[in-house]
Amino acid sequence: MTPISRDEACALDDKDPLARHKAQFDLPEGVIYLDGNSLGPPPKAVLARIQSTCEAEWRDGLIKSWNDAGWIDLPKACGAKIARLIGARADDVIVADSVSVNIFKLAAALNTKAPGAIAYHTDEFPTDGYILQGLSNLTSAPLIRLAADDGHDAISSDISVLVKSVVHYKTAAVADIAAWEKAAAEENVAIVWDLSHATGVLDIDMRRAGARYGVGCGYKFLNGGPGAPAFIYVDRQTAAALTQPLSGWMGHAAPFDFAPNYAPAPGVERFACGTPPILSLSALDAALNIFTNIDIAAIEVKAKGLGDLFLARCAAIGLESISPPPRERRGGHLSVRFEHGYEVVQALIAHGVIGDFRQPDLMRFGFSPLFLGYRDVWDATNKLANILETEEWREAKYSARRKVT
Repeated sequence: MTPISRDEACALDDKDPLARHKAQFDLPEGVIYLDGNSLGPPPKAVLARIQSTCEAEWRDGLIKSWNDAGWIDLPKACGAKIARLIGARADDVIVADSVSVNIFKLAAALNTKAPGAIAYHTDEFPTDGYILQGLSNLTSAPLIRLAADDGHDAISSDISVLVKSVVHYKTAAVADIAAWEKAAAEENVAIVWDLSHATGVLDIDMRRAGARYGVGCGYKFLNGGPGAPAFIYVDRQTAAALTQPLSGWMGHAAPFDFAPNYAPAPGVERFACGTPPILSLSALDAALNIFTNIDIAAIEVKAKGLGDLFLARCAAIGLESISPPPRERRGGHLSVRFEHGYEVVQALIAHGVIGDFRQPDLMRFGFSPLFLGYRDVWDATNKLANILETEEWREAKYSARRKVT
């Protein structure tokens, strides 16, 4: 792909039907934010909703707001909004807990129903593997670590549950959900899909692909805020056969009956656990409203276009990408290699371009289509080229490692 000029990038912005949504976000002046794949920026409506939840619903309504403000229904309401983005039924998704906790709940429930090994790829997002290691230690279920390049032909009947990301967190390579599900069905293996880097940026249809189980977070492309609660998807036809291992009161069929014994709620609701975090849920609920009238397919197309422009500009300045090239499907982010990538990312941040760094040498950049334009990407790569050309990244202040990279 030949890099385009800045004027051509501006022309693409002028005819972009999604460009109008940038006004809904509250971003600092002069910042080009290329890290929405890790933490989305705040929509203006979310900031207003948090204030309203605190001042009107919590301060004035107090405990009455569980009923009057609909707090008790927020996990299902948010779940229904997310369901539209992943191709699930509205009542097959619920918001609860974190991705890590939801992986544990699903993997444990599925492995209890059909005992066997639990598996993941060695290059999977670390928390997914950590949770399965802990589950294996707890239950003595065999743990299988698949090689990074193992395809769906590596699925065997020895495996009970496989946890796999739809979008790889470093490369942004996209898994063929339908192909993996077909192979899994032949061996009677359940796949728990991690949708964290896919939801809100990729056009996916879990039901059509045959996927029955999934988890995902609310703080990346969904812009629900730092630590926003996660979601869990369970197809209704299989939920009734699963025993939730964390049988908290919100997963009870009648939580306010205060019965002495646990009775699971129907469907995915049984995968709720403790009291829902209302401040975080209110923020996520407001953020999800942005997607109401947007075609998710258009979001994916633009994310690909922004990433393709970035790749072309990086290739022109000699940076190698580990992400799928323009001709292939890709998630909403990509990674390029540079030996001193950490220092370069810090220099970029100093110049108002925010990305992130992943060990050992990857500079990772996200392309959230609702608040980014082609001109933003062109300007960001121009600053990247200048930092590399001048070797500004060598300044000592950019080498100090911080806790979060």
